[in-house]
Amino acid sequence: MAICVLAVVNLCLPRSVIKQQGHEGLFNSAHDCAMKQLQQRRAGKEADHVPDNHDQDRIDDISFGRDGLADFATHGNQSRGRLFSEPASPTRTPYQRDRDRIIHSTAFRRLKHKTQVFVYHEGDHYRTRLTHSIEVAQIARSLARAFRVDEDLAEALALSHDFGHTPFGHTGEDALDELMAEWGGFDHNAQSLRIVTKLERRYAEFDGLNLSWETLEGLVKHNGPLVDATGEGIGSPVPQPILEFNALYDLELASHSSLEAQCAAIADDIAYNAHDLDDGLRAGLFQLDDLAEIPLVGDMLRAVRQRYPHLDASRTTHEIVRRQITAMVEDVITETHRRLDRLDPQSVEDIRAAGITIVSFSGEMARAEKAIKAFLYSHMYRAPTVMEVRVQAAQVVRDLFKAYFSGDAQMPNEWGIDWRTTASRLEEPKRARLVADFLAGMTDRYAISEHQRLFDETPDLR
Repeated sequence: MAICVLAVVNLCLPRSVIKQQGHEGLFNSAHDCAMKQLQQRRAGKEADHVPDNHDQDRIDDISFGRDGLADFATHGNQSRGRLFSEPASPTRTPYQRDRDRIIHSTAFRRLKHKTQVFVYHEGDHYRTRLTHSIEVAQIARSLARAFRVDEDLAEALALSHDFGHTPFGHTGEDALDELMAEWGGFDHNAQSLRIVTKLERRYAEFDGLNLSWETLEGLVKHNGPLVDATGEGIGSPVPQPILEFNALYDLELASHSSLEAQCAAIADDIAYNAHDLDDGLRAGLFQLDDLAEIPLVGDMLRAVRQRYPHLDASRTTHEIVRRQITAMVEDVITETHRRLDRLDPQSVEDIRAAGITIVSFSGEMARAEKAIKAFLYSHMYRAPTVMEVRVQAAQVVRDLFKAYFSGDAQMPNEWGIDWRTTASRLEEPKRARLVADFLAGMTDRYAISEHQRLFDETPDLR
């Protein structure tokens, strides 16, 4: 009963009552409330309940977790809204709704069988896109809390940032980008936008998830602004799907994103730098002694061995990884506070107009982080065994694309009642984009299953 009482206490008692009563009185009042609700349910009266003024007071008194946010945070009550107008929720901020829609989406569930580095059947303990996204969300929330900005927005962006990834990780993306070169290429950030604005089909009144402007902005600017002041793409042309949506709903591609989005972006780096070392050690691609010369990581290794000289390799790895994450998070907090003090932003618009990324590593940590990435690139991402699987996985993607694009292979009816007939009637750019959408949404195991269905021989990918 005590657990039930604690679960309903916030709904049963306004904060004014909670403040006036001690713990014993609070428990007794909540207990009475819980028992009354239980009796109503048993009597079948709850379905006939009509909200009264007291019920509305309870809803009005719900905490949104936004008390004490900084002036430069993204405030839900100042959201720019959604592409398709919807009534506001009485119990959730716009970013809580976004986070909930993301978690309940099909794209989120598919992440559990999408490769981070290792194909799903290579081992149960390697990270997948889903577990990676959860780890990113945990770090992003910690950073957002440290800066007193909206944790729910940071979490929503962390959980959805990898929606657009293909099966087989970056291997699948590279192959699909090459196949789509004639029709605008393929970019996983642009695909994430397509998923949440078009491809998810769950709601009666619109396609996509109809996320708030602020969430869409953060999703698109995961790597920073996309265009310069003249509208030219920074580093590379802006992917066509982003340009098309931006013409419909301006995401201000030249400005920086909110602090919440920047928290999610750097949390992505912190998470995969740490867990890829963990997974690489587990796979035997390198050994603990190989980490000794890497800045930061080598220091962590020596500190752990000095304190625990007889610790086994598995526990040593975990001690290194958790220390690395802590060091990086604390460095980001210190450096970001320094930049905030210097900038003195008074609103989220000041953050967007700052002209620099504010949530950042210090110079020393940035150099260490670059060295970690270089080590992982040479020892893990380009390891011979990994490269062998990459070649085979890329062939699976190429085979499937060509089979669907030609119309020789049937796609599910949601892509056309009869795909063979539909494909023959579509112009090549649209047909190619639909095939890319279908392929990008596949999990590793579904892609392998489809290849086995359509071809006599399928690579083992081990």
